[in-house]
Amino acid sequence: MPKLKTHKGTAKRVKITSTGKITRQNAFGGHMLAKKSKSRKRAINTTSVVSGKMAKNIKRALGK
Repeated sequence: MPKLKTHKGTAKRVKITSTGKITRQNAFGGHMLAKKSKSRKRAINTTSVVSGKMAKNIKRALGK
């Protein structure tokens, strides 16, 4: 079985923690920030954990 290539687009967008969880940035934080409240912008600025089938697919794309 040959080595799996890393999907570079996925690798740039997610990080794997030391415990094996996958973290990602939240959407909707790139533009039109004047109309969003401070608390909403703070919530957008935090990272989220990917779970379930999506996490499995991401790990496969990263060759893990």
